[in-house]
Amino acid sequence: MTAPKLRFAPSPTGFLHIGNARTALFNWLTALKTQGRYLLRLDDTDRDRSKPEYERAIVEDLAWLAIAPHEIVRQSDRLELYAAAAEGLKRKGLLYPSYETPEELDRRRKRQLQRGAPPVYDRAALRLTAEDRSRLEAEGRRPHWRFKLTGQVVSWEDGVRGSSHIDTASLSDPVLIREDGQPLYTFTSVVDDAELGITNVIRGEDHVTNTAVQLEIFAGLGAAPPAFAHHNLLTTASGEGLSKRLGHLSLRGLREAGIEPMAVAALAVLTGTSEALQPVGTMEELAEHFSLDKVSRASAKFDEHELEALNGKLLHKTPYALVADRLIAEGVDAGEAFWLAVRGNCGKLTDAAQWWRIIDAPAQPQIDESDRDFMAEAVATLPREPFGEASWREWTSALKERTGRKGRALFMPLRRALTGLDHGPDMAHLLPLIGRGRALKRLQGEVA
Repeated sequence: MTAPKLRFAPSPTGFLHIGNARTALFNWLTALKTQGRYLLRLDDTDRDRSKPEYERAIVEDLAWLAIAPHEIVRQSDRLELYAAAAEGLKRKGLLYPSYETPEELDRRRKRQLQRGAPPVYDRAALRLTAEDRSRLEAEGRRPHWRFKLTGQVVSWEDGVRGSSHIDTASLSDPVLIREDGQPLYTFTSVVDDAELGITNVIRGEDHVTNTAVQLEIFAGLGAAPPAFAHHNLLTTASGEGLSKRLGHLSLRGLREAGIEPMAVAALAVLTGTSEALQPVGTMEELAEHFSLDKVSRASAKFDEHELEALNGKLLHKTPYALVADRLIAEGVDAGEAFWLAVRGNCGKLTDAAQWWRIIDAPAQPQIDESDRDFMAEAVATLPREPFGEASWREWTSALKERTGRKGRALFMPLRRALTGLDHGPDMAHLLPLIGRGRALKRLQGEVA
């Protein structure tokens, strides 16, 4: 049995956002689960908008998500294939030249709407004689090329939506090649999927109508179509569609904001499915929670607060070995004990640097005047080193017995004196890291 082959086909006209990541990940996880192959196809035939920097960013963003394509192709390298396929369709009478200008087409649509008719192209170009075409070209017009739909109901079994069908009689014959000779996505995608042996296409539900058209193009080319699955779309919390223009939702923007790649992956994949949103550490673990039959038909809402919370939950369970190099890059060469002490209070990895400064750099203790006598007792009862896991409990138990304080009145003044804050990691873990010498000075009100 041939291994499945899937593809992710972005246009390098902007940065990928978390909605694009949803499609990229659905295909990647399916390839992982089926031992399939994963192709990155850069749809760069739009010469005006496609940029090398966006192409590089796409590859980098996928690598950040731990997606490693087995193959990368560019549509700009495949123009001869599209030209040959177009000639084949022309010979079959399935691709025909049309000469209307955009303004003429717009006026025609408006007239149809005024009459209560659907704004479908009326195939006027098919009624042109050879003389008509010569005259129009003599006027300087160049044709765009339309594919002649069958006008029949096209059906397929969708991997998410189940039994699906579109009546192509309700659609305009699609333009496959522009006046300047540029082939368009609807056409190039079909040629590539057929020639590259793509077996499964997983993409957003905004392509459902495209699928009916493309199935007819596959038939026109005499090529076997892949299996199609159309997943629900990720929207903003208010229900708006995501866009490359929303920079803060780009993968690059999320990375710069300190969001972990597996937090992005988990939210992009699990939101809008029957699986509960939860932190996962690896793609293999995420693949265990993913299947297309769990994807809802309703839209999936992206909530930035949910992503931030998920990011924290992921860090809270991340082992030191996976963050050691990144901590050092942040200037935190503190070892495993430190990470295990503070990770539960890190919403982002960069938060660790804040806790390290509190431990390793001079900190301003916060001591109320009413707590001065209590601090003297704290100094007198502070255990000798070496500190261990039990030192905090032994110390506070002794203080409780000598002062009668308990609960918040006992613990909060100590935390504020030792860290300068009224919140943070478990003091039982912080005290050994602060050390006795620095602790004594801070309890006495010194910046240390």
